[in-house]
Amino acid sequence: MSVFTQQHTNSPIKRLGYGAMVLEGYYGGIDDKASVDVLRHAIERGAMLDSADAYGAGHNERLIGEALKGQRDKAFVATKFGIVFDEAEAGTSLETGWGFALNINGKAGYVQRSLEASLQRLGTDYIDLYYAHYPDPNVPIEETVAAMGKAVAAGKVRYLGLSNVTAEQVRRAHAVHPIAAVQYEYSLWRREAETELLPTLRELDIALVAWSPLGSGFLAGANQSLAEGDFRANNPRFVGDNLNANRDRFAPLQKLAADLGISTAQLALAWLLHQGDDIYAIPGSRKTARIDENLQAENILLPKGVLATINQLMPVGAAQGATLV
Repeated sequence: MSVFTQQHTNSPIKRLGYGAMVLEGYYGGIDDKASVDVLRHAIERGAMLDSADAYGAGHNERLIGEALKGQRDKAFVATKFGIVFDEAEAGTSLETGWGFALNINGKAGYVQRSLEASLQRLGTDYIDLYYAHYPDPNVPIEETVAAMGKAVAAGKVRYLGLSNVTAEQVRRAHAVHPIAAVQYEYSLWRREAETELLPTLRELDIALVAWSPLGSGFLAGANQSLAEGDFRANNPRFVGDNLNANRDRFAPLQKLAADLGISTAQLALAWLLHQGDDIYAIPGSRKTARIDENLQAENILLPKGVLATINQLMPVGAAQGATLV
């Protein structure tokens, strides 16, 4: 697919990108200078940067804007809009499975305002891949995508994406304007995308970009106690009996990784990429060494027997606890 196989520098985009949400303190603190250094490292390694205007209420995009200075042509930047973080803006309340609601706006006027604000924060005149973060329950997705399509026609966006959508919504949106990628939670922690969404994307030649490909860090070993203020305390899968059950269920994965001489995170990412050439992932980390470790997973070849063992150990629904959406 053109959005991922080749960018303007004629360099292929790595199937493992970089999710910048982790730089906003959701999983632990990091200062701005260190954040920019991490982002520059990801750019140097050829990893797609993934952000959203709601991450840090615009702060995340400003960090990326700083990292892009002098090297915009080297980076592939994806960002999202739709979660309302400005109290002056209206939206539709969307309940989640994590005990809180999101305020969503998918109206055409909001699309335009959000885009201009993101461009300013990023310090660029175009965005490579622009996602609707969540569909607005009160706005037809056709209206939202038509407004996004105007940004493509104006040269301010190269490709359109959707996030956290159903297969039916993808079909409706794709009929209005070509959709290049759909972002959805997909990992050994949550495989439900395989049942209906992924087959639809393949029918329409749309890539799937997996968010939280390491199960919010669980598959990287972050399955012990959480620090105060850690965003994952909202995640039912990290709480009480669910956490204990998930530790037991995923323990064989750690042993399998050790037997292969790789980290559990690398095993989880490698498994994900083995699900098809149209699968991409955006793991995040505050450490450059962990970014390099994650990127190495792209070169790990898992034998068919290992893949069969993983699929047997970790079927759809293996993790216990509610998901975000």
